[in-house]
Amino acid sequence: MATIADVAKRAGLSRATVSRVLNNHPNVTEDKKKLVREAMESLKYVPNTTAQRLRNQRTDTIAIIVPVLTNPFFAYLLESMDMVATKNHLQLLICQTRYSKQKELDFLELLRRKQVDGLILTSYENEWRKIEPFAAFGPMVLCNEYERNTKVPIIRMDQFEASYIGTRHLIEQGHERIACTCGDKSNLAKDRQAGYRKALAEKGLLVQDEWIFSNVFDLEDGKRVFRSMMYLKDVPTAVFTGSDQVAAGMIMAAKAVGKSVPDDIAIIGFDDQPICKVIEPALTTIKQPIEELGKTAMEVMIDLIAFKKELNHQEILLPYDLVIRDSTMSKLKSISI
Repeated sequence: MATIADVAKRAGLSRATVSRVLNNHPNVTEDKKKLVREAMESLKYVPNTTAQRLRNQRTDTIAIIVPVLTNPFFAYLLESMDMVATKNHLQLLICQTRYSKQKELDFLELLRRKQVDGLILTSYENEWRKIEPFAAFGPMVLCNEYERNTKVPIIRMDQFEASYIGTRHLIEQGHERIACTCGDKSNLAKDRQAGYRKALAEKGLLVQDEWIFSNVFDLEDGKRVFRSMMYLKDVPTAVFTGSDQVAAGMIMAAKAVGKSVPDDIAIIGFDDQPICKVIEPALTTIKQPIEELGKTAMEVMIDLIAFKKELNHQEILLPYDLVIRDSTMSKLKSISI
């Protein structure tokens, strides 16, 4: 069995430096951290302290990987997970990646080092082939985000169908020039854009590339995209967004330049966060089962830990709703297609 001395020798560093890396000491360069990680990987080294913990006891801790804590969707998701965890005498370790691939990999190390009993990903930044090997070291669950070819349990809603229904609602209000905003290149974002495209194609409506905006996440992004749309040759009359925050930002930007929502431009959100009822006009949106997503994901995780089950493909699809409010129901555009 490899020792810390073996790791130090392989990495070409002192034992003290390796120890500082293992204990997450701040005064260690990224280059040295990389050398230590590579040496540990090649030697299949597991720190003695965590190995002892593995033999003798559980940590009673579940790591939850989220991209950002400022998005209310993830805050509500965490709250529902925590309620189930608390009832089962477990604690959560919240790991915010800020969309950093390296931070995500660092957090995944918690599972490999047995510093947590299991890990739930609500999104992921790296290619799945880099993430899935960590599932060999403990239970892993995907919640909200998903991967098609994996043995990891998945709890989600049908983003494709929900996006199709949301876009179709805009078409039914008489709109033909419909823009779309989405996040990054995740499967979730791809499904939403595919649903949007299907609804337009079904009615023989064109999709212009300049109407599709990627890497759009929050209020400020919504404002920025709205301003960009106003300079297009063919200005969209409706927008399907992937976030209530983005939609709210667009409504604020529209009002700032004297545009009426929904008479000049209709806007639909996604999630059904409290801001939907606060913003004026009230926001039409796709209601995600956020509480049920978090609750179910944690229950699946607890089941995996309690019964030491092997990971098998399991996909739980939860229902969604189209909640229609004033931001899309224009009195001037009541055409039904």
